[in-house]
Amino acid sequence: MTSAADADADADGERRNVSDAAGVVVLGACAIWSLVTATVHGGRPEGVLLAVLAVAAGYAAGRILGVLLPVAAPCAGALAGLALAVARPRLAPGPEIVAPLGHAGATAAVLTLSAGAACCAAWATRVPVLRFGLWLLAGGIAVTGALLGSTTAVVTCCVVLLCSLAAGRMRHRGPALAALAVAAVLVTGLIWAVAGNALSGGLVDSLTDQLTPHRVDLWRDALGMARREAGLGVGPGRFGELSGTAAQSTLSDGKPHSAPLQLAAEQGVVGVLLLAAAFCWVLFALWRAPRPTPVVLTAGAALTALAAVAAIGNALSFTTVSVGAGLLAGLATARPLAEEPGAPEARPEFDRGMRHDDRPAA
Repeated sequence: MTSAADADADADGERRNVSDAAGVVVLGACAIWSLVTATVHGGRPEGVLLAVLAVAAGYAAGRILGVLLPVAAPCAGALAGLALAVARPRLAPGPEIVAPLGHAGATAAVLTLSAGAACCAAWATRVPVLRFGLWLLAGGIAVTGALLGSTTAVVTCCVVLLCSLAAGRMRHRGPALAALAVAAVLVTGLIWAVAGNALSGGLVDSLTDQLTPHRVDLWRDALGMARREAGLGVGPGRFGELSGTAAQSTLSDGKPHSAPLQLAAEQGVVGVLLLAAAFCWVLFALWRAPRPTPVVLTAGAALTALAAVAAIGNALSFTTVSVGAGLLAGLATARPLAEEPGAPEARPEFDRGMRHDDRPAA
């Protein structure tokens, strides 16, 4: 029994080392590429560097807190995010753009991460009353989004809550994480199609009305820059200088309000690939994490919802959001000192050759 436990611990340690090494490579590449493109075009890489540092710091803090306080840490994170959204409902600095995902994009992202943290804490606790209270907290966060006037927050928080409840009945995490990756690709593909005017007229008009023509024009400017400078982009932080739509608007913040399109315009194809690699690394780390499947899939759902908000909004431009995303990912991939409970449906008899869920045995 002891040797088997030691072998399991060694296997978990090896998995963490692999995922951590992959994260170092991906985040390091993001930072280096922003410096390269800034050097070529005279851009300003500080924003990208700050975002990378924020994600890395949040992830490290989450890994530490997840080991020591697997229930209290995500619960505290959820309450902190809720308090921040209520105290400062307009997180965007500078002028606002009147649009469904204008200044509310950052608030929606913070509330989404908070709901995910509350659900993760619910699955990590052994106390039924506390678990029920944490589910109520997640529902209350969605209600808070409605009170703040953020329809996006209501939708994303409800999606996270429903996905978390469904995660308790899932036997394998791999297919579910793959489905989350597909969902992120579909959202990105949709905004790319809208920017490229590749959809039918009626559908484009409907989406443009929902997103506002100003936002769609920003997307088209970004896509045009990406086509002209596909290799290196126009340089980090230079979209506002070169966008005709941004220059004509007195309310513009100099960003296209879409993370994939902003990286495509400012850092070229490689920038978009690195953004995709960062998201894939998070899903890979979750797949190999030693936490119970409901915790892992809940965090995955929250981070995928954040990716969707960032694809059609400006959420990732805020350090608070970047730190929160890293923190949630770290909490969901940490190995607590004590064994955690799991949903009865999430702990079936596994086939031989599979160590836990659908992760390979050592």
